[in-house]
Amino acid sequence: NLGSSDIGPYGADDIHTPHLDQLARDGVRLTQSYSNGPICTPARAALMTGLYPGRVGLETNVQEIEPERGLSSSEVSIARLLKKNGYSTGLFGKWHLGFEPEHRPNAHGFDQFFGFLHFSIDYFTHRSQDGKPALYANTELIEKDGYITDLITDQAVNFIEANNDQPFFAYVSYNAPLPPRQSPDKPDEIRTADTWFDINRDDYVSVIERADEGIGRILDALNVNGLSENTIVIFTSDHGGGTEISNNGQFTHGFATLWEGGIRVPCIIRWPGQVPPATTCEQPVIGVDLTASILSATNTSLPAGRSLDGVDVFPMISGIPNPEERGERTFFWRINFPGRQQSAARKGRWKYLADGGPGFAQTRMLFDLENDVGEQHNLAYQCPELLNELEQELAAWNADIAADGA
Repeated sequence: NLGSSDIGPYGADDIHTPHLDQLARDGVRLTQSYSNGPICTPARAALMTGLYPGRVGLETNVQEIEPERGLSSSEVSIARLLKKNGYSTGLFGKWHLGFEPEHRPNAHGFDQFFGFLHFSIDYFTHRSQDGKPALYANTELIEKDGYITDLITDQAVNFIEANNDQPFFAYVSYNAPLPPRQSPDKPDEIRTADTWFDINRDDYVSVIERADEGIGRILDALNVNGLSENTIVIFTSDHGGGTEISNNGQFTHGFATLWEGGIRVPCIIRWPGQVPPATTCEQPVIGVDLTASILSATNTSLPAGRSLDGVDVFPMISGIPNPEERGERTFFWRINFPGRQQSAARKGRWKYLADGGPGFAQTRMLFDLENDVGEQHNLAYQCPELLNELEQELAAWNADIAADGA
């Protein structure tokens, strides 16, 4: 739920993130990075599997009241693949891909899990929105004092230190800055279901700044253990921020929409010796690309017959191939939420967006993102052939997803 302009490397002026600023100086800052969904579960399902969320049947958020929904243990996760390749695997923080034992992190290849299954938890009591205990160590509910951002950081640092002599994959997934957005300086501020979504920009700022401190501690742990030069570090967010509290900069709308504000996310990658430092990359990249890139960089093989929807983007962001060599890809999205149905496709500079809702005809739009990243000027009637081309590609993608059973 991080606004696309709410950290220093992307223009924040009221939020101080010195550690992310340094990460950007040490690596590459992507300016056209996308999530695979505008809400939590779909984006995380894509990152874990390297597949569009529709292929694994997770295009809406999972909830505890729907125990049958979750990431099936039959799916091939990045953690399971890396574990098979000799990597220790740890998840610290948010999961949000299912509540039943067969849907949880330990069933998907994570050796160690410290965190929560819900979309967020109270930062101090570690209870869910409905007041239930929600903090886990592997498969057991636990009680532990402390601010959740700091506890997640502690566990990640311990994991790095314990695995400093062998390959490891650490998925550090803060709930900052999700509701209830409790400042670390206000431990006595009790939140209830009624106050869970209370809005305060100052608290939002302090929550992000505390996460930046945690990121600094993790980077320090890599450095102290002599691992910085041989570790890929990726920072990103799972979707855009809610417009009522977040700053999505020049992008339109936000969370839970397929406008740029809902799916355009920060992404910083550091890989010394492979990714040039202090650079900016304008190459469009989407969440499933991160999965494919990690597997490629670690020489991790896929099972026979398994393919990915993403591609290895490390050569692209390193400036190796030119546009003709890498080809022009099309990204796709779709949502069907109560009161909001949208579908979208991005190809090169062009974005197709169909927007509608119950009882309303869909509005078909075409935007030139190179000149109109704020999506203010609909060119659908000026470029009907291009509109139809992207609409046909989107229809073919929908048919492909349907053929996959989702």
